[in-house]
Amino acid sequence: MLAAELARHDSDDGRRWSRTLAPLDEAFAQRFREFLPKATYPIRVGTHFNTAFALSLALEYADTVHDLDFGDLVRAKATAWYFNDKDCQAWEPSLDDFLSSALMEAECMRRALSPAAWDDWMRAFLPFIAVEDPSPLFAPAMVSDRSDAKIAHLDGLNLSRAWCWRSIASSLNDSDTRREIALKAANRHLAASLSSVAGDYVGEHWLATYATLALLA
Repeated sequence: MLAAELARHDSDDGRRWSRTLAPLDEAFAQRFREFLPKATYPIRVGTHFNTAFALSLALEYADTVHDLDFGDLVRAKATAWYFNDKDCQAWEPSLDDFLSSALMEAECMRRALSPAAWDDWMRAFLPFIAVEDPSPLFAPAMVSDRSDAKIAHLDGLNLSRAWCWRSIASSLNDSDTRREIALKAANRHLAASLSSVAGDYVGEHWLATYATLALLA
């Protein structure tokens, strides 16, 4: 993601840092190339190890720097892992989550598939958005103690859900009733946790990343 961001900066400093970082970019991409063919199953947890999150960010990099072969590899793995998923259940949040395994998968597939294919997939994966079901995906997590490093993860969950809901909404037509529902869900999650980006170090040293993703989606 850092490499992708630098590639978007049309300035002398942006180009200089992009060149400087290029060997590290390629080292990370090569690790994906070596690992993905061996990875039979996805990781669906709500933490750092979530593979839908990793593939989403890898796709942003591949598309930004126009690495078509790498993008094809990532899309193929996303399709292999997630394409047949239907009627998603949302057994979340847990106290460790800062990502929604359900919404992160939807965001990954939004990036991996064509708009028409994603719309068909989304209707099968989350068929009851119009009635806000599964209900846990529409209700912000309660954060009871923002000085506790695990409990503070839930602010990250709210912000990352806002990011996913806003991204999902951006790919739905204005006439699609799911769009307004997704935007309202995003706003509820933002309202619950946006102020937490400052206050206690256990959250403020990382939450701004997810807030930025949500606000720029």
